[in-house]
Amino acid sequence: MGMHSLRLYEQHGLVTPARSTGGTRRYSDDDLARLARIAALTAQGVNLAAIARILDLEDANTELRHTNAALNAELDRLHHHNPQ
Repeated sequence: MGMHSLRLYEQHGLVTPARSTGGTRRYSDDDLARLARIAALTAQGVNLAAIARILDLEDANTELRHTNAALNAELDRLHHHNPQ
């Protein structure tokens, strides 16, 4: 992936890498996975605005799945603590 693409994705808010004290972009494993997802979507012809929306929805879905798992774990804990 070229530097121009990386800068473009950053300008559109699709990825936000950390910066070193010298200003060098530092991409995390999550950033790299996100960039791979962006590359796959652009290869399918999806435009950047649509990619932003897709990524937002995927992030929201992941957050909801984590919340649901936490709630189910709490429900199980309550059922084991207070059996009826």
